Amino acid sequence: MTTHRTTADRTERVEGVEVKPVAGHIGAEITGVDLAKPLDDGVVALIRQAVLRWKVVFFRGQELDHAGHIAVARRFGEPVVLPHRGPHSPPGFPEIETTADRLELAGRYGMERDEWLHRRRHTLLRGWHCDYGARVDPPAATILRAETVPPYGGDTTWANLAAAYAGLSAPVRAFVDGLRAEHRLGVGYQPRPVDDAYAHRLLDQQVVSVHPLVRVHPETGERVLFVNGYYVEEIVGLSRPESTAILEMLVEQAVRPEYTVRFRWEPGSVAFWDNRATIHLAPGDHTHVGSPRIMHRVMLAGDVPVGVDGTPSEPVTGTEAGRW
Repeated sequence: MTTHRTTADRTERVEGVEVKPVAGHIGAEITGVDLAKPLDDGVVALIRQAVLRWKVVFFRGQELDHAGHIAVARRFGEPVVLPHRGPHSPPGFPEIETTADRLELAGRYGMERDEWLHRRRHTLLRGWHCDYGARVDPPAATILRAETVPPYGGDTTWANLAAAYAGLSAPVRAFVDGLRAEHRLGVGYQPRPVDDAYAHRLLDQQVVSVHPLVRVHPETGERVLFVNGYYVEEIVGLSRPESTAILEMLVEQAVRPEYTVRFRWEPGSVAFWDNRATIHLAPGDHTHVGSPRIMHRVMLAGDVPVGVDGTPSEPVTGTEAGRW
């Protein structure tokens, strides 16, 4: 059992609502809830407890519009308002970010999709991330709903970082408990040999924070292995070769199959995950299908991570707690 004991024992029950685990360490499907209708306090408490216990929960067959999506999010926290959502986000709903598999940044910066992926994903683990992990206060949670999905492919996978930490040997846990790591936007990006507009953007709008390598979850008390392949630059105080080897080992630990769950999207599906205790992998197996994949997400404001020793994360550049 990797979940904090007080969380596991505090089981909410609501008539007609069922929480069905779908994998051993992470993921549960919740049935009997219509998210388009106002949620009473009992249902909200059940969903919150399920998210803390299973890290990501899934709902199917939901008929949410943008306003309903935001209303659900507000029952669990304060939605983040992104200052630069892009032209494809719905007008009038600044809390929602719409993502479509147009890989818009590639075209915006003069690259085809294949070149874009080649320059961004320097390792097989590169795509694993938490949302906005380079910020000093990453979002606490994300609620993502599917509008349009391809006939096959396009699944998302999540990993349980509390289970990954608990699965380390005791000596390794003791070692990583006291370490801190630099999280940086654009880690590993390989600039083009000619003038690279995206590399200039990374430098001009850089976001960097130093986070504990193991954070204490503010609600469950669990120790969480705070690593990912997308933002983590290096472990502070270690040489580059030492840092690279240890981070690779830790990220590989985090995404071991037994700590993951994979979700098959359908129109009307909703995933609600704890961004403090998971990393996820966006799909890369469906773009050749030729069908759109349109998703809408709302993120909930988070707090500044705190390490095992009680020391909080520190902003380096481009980030300030509570200010987006």
